[in-house]
Amino acid sequence: MNTLQHSVVHRLPQSYRWGAGPTGSSVEPLLVNNLSAEDDLIGLTLLSHAGEQAREIMRMIQDALAEIQIECAVVECAGEPCLFVTRQDESATTCRLKNFGVGIAEPFLNASA
Repeated sequence: MNTLQHSVVHRLPQSYRWGAGPTGSSVEPLLVNNLSAEDDLIGLTLLSHAGEQAREIMRMIQDALAEIQIECAVVECAGEPCLFVTRQDESATTCRLKNFGVGIAEPFLNASA
């Protein structure tokens, strides 16, 4: 899993839910007033890799999360492979990724603004 140590993920700004069809095959954005604990998903995308390498790394991340029984799916979103987990598993997901050396990009505010 050395490739994971050179990876950086970023949380997508919207919340999602599973789309029509089998669970894990597609997602759709949620409106803020439609959030519910059961179908509220967060998405992670790679900032460090693109194309087939990004797909492979996302599969590796998915396997790492499966080892601790976190259900997730890699779904194509805006042309990029994104990993989706339930909001309730976000902290465990972040912790697991950090344990593998994956960088987590955090938004920050400009203090002078």
